Amino acid sequence: MMFGLPGAQIYPLFDALHATDIEIIVPRHEQTAGYMAMGYAKSSGRPGVFCVVPGPGVLNAATALCTAMGNCSAVVCLTGQVPSQYLGKGRGHLHELKDQRGTLGSITKDAVRIDVLGDTSTIINEAFRTARGGRPGPVAVEVCWDTMAETAHAVIEPANPGVAEPEPDLDAIAAAAGLLAAAQRPMIMCGAGAQGARDAVLALAETMNTPVTAFRSGRGIVADDHALAAPPVAARELWDDVDVLLGIGSRLEMPYMRWGDMMRYEPRPSGGPKLIRIDIDPLEMTRLVPDVGIVADAGTACRLLTDRLAAVSSPSAGRLDEIARARAVADGLIRQIQPQAAYLEVIRDVLPRDAFLVPELSQVGFATYTGAWPVLEPRTYVTEGYQGSLGFGFPTALGVKATHPDRVVVSITGDGGFMFAAQELATAAQYDIGLVILVFNNGGYANVLRDQQQRFGGRVIGARFNNPDFVSFAESCGVTARRVSTPRGLRPVLETAVASGKPVLIEIEIAPGTETSPWPLIHMARRPSLG
Repeated sequence: MMFGLPGAQIYPLFDALHATDIEIIVPRHEQTAGYMAMGYAKSSGRPGVFCVVPGPGVLNAATALCTAMGNCSAVVCLTGQVPSQYLGKGRGHLHELKDQRGTLGSITKDAVRIDVLGDTSTIINEAFRTARGGRPGPVAVEVCWDTMAETAHAVIEPANPGVAEPEPDLDAIAAAAGLLAAAQRPMIMCGAGAQGARDAVLALAETMNTPVTAFRSGRGIVADDHALAAPPVAARELWDDVDVLLGIGSRLEMPYMRWGDMMRYEPRPSGGPKLIRIDIDPLEMTRLVPDVGIVADAGTACRLLTDRLAAVSSPSAGRLDEIARARAVADGLIRQIQPQAAYLEVIRDVLPRDAFLVPELSQVGFATYTGAWPVLEPRTYVTEGYQGSLGFGFPTALGVKATHPDRVVVSITGDGGFMFAAQELATAAQYDIGLVILVFNNGGYANVLRDQQQRFGGRVIGARFNNPDFVSFAESCGVTARRVSTPRGLRPVLETAVASGKPVLIEIEIAPGTETSPWPLIHMARRPSLG
């Protein structure tokens, strides 16, 4: 499966695709093609591929590429270039950029060009290897207009072997095991790098009887209904007593930025628990310096730690009770985030355990960061990562659903973020992508409005807007649409939408200014129970 938009410089690519059985979905905007590929990659763990024209086309997709870089999605972007004789000449050829490869290279893992037709298979194989290897990320491949149009006998080489795992430093494993064995109240925090290591992470956590938390990309590795799961607010309730933190494939944004000072960078944490980090990217050990750093695959390192700890670990018998009390505190606070928490409870009740949720940056989307949305399986909570890319949600969810047509996928979005790609309702209808889209319509950018009212003397600018009739708009695109205004009213409409298997938009009317801010439960300088 591929995603992309045809255009002059990549006509040969589309002509070649016509002769294959590769499914290609053509959205209405290049950015959506990139986001759909990201949704494919993030939800499946396999590389997602999209193709767009060079210059303005690939720049339209640039936001998706830098978002994929931020949330560790293996995406391969195929794009064109000016004719080879014009390359670097600055003559103003169609879609010419001064340095397209350099521009793309600054926001991706790598950017390469195919200059010789016979190198195509080698370079494409290496692009996929780079995208998947180590810390996953996007790779861009450009081909000059005339080079792409050449014909020759094709030699398709076997796929490159994957990037070899780094060999764990056994001394570091031993040091980490020593810290964990001596710890009274350790905690594990997972990130995107642990998504493929569910069994190994859970085995380690159960060996130590220790809570496991995550912020965005690590949610669901240990299901939120497991006794050892400590969703974000519950984790903050436990945090002040943690003596050793084990970060697995995570930048550890939540404890060291969200619970600390977002404006103050400390390469080595001062105070707080001892820090152990497991990450496949050695640079991570310089960005946030741990007491013990283990450069390794998450699953491999966790298994080695479990083997060492199994005979020496003495888990605290009261740890489960501490986690349960912290969760009770968290649940009480999360229930105050209304009406978002009530809507999320209905959605969770209706959806099956393995359903995907793609939360847009919105008041209800931000509420999911707190643990108001229980994540029960790996890869089912697809977020934007640290880029905070407004507008990513709906188009990414289209890619998730196209990748998993037999599983339930729901996009929850605000009206502001939805309008970034609202035209893609036509794509959902054309390709019968059975996504359920929940548009929470509060008539503005609620975060901006709240900040302007509270921090800038009520001087409101650019935060309110008039929306189209979303129900009529969806129907004009060929998508069934409904409108509700209460959590109770949402339940039967959502049940019907999920059962239909068709694209459905549900507009949820929200009176402006009535949504409780979730931010006090995201930036928590103090233990929640202390207020």
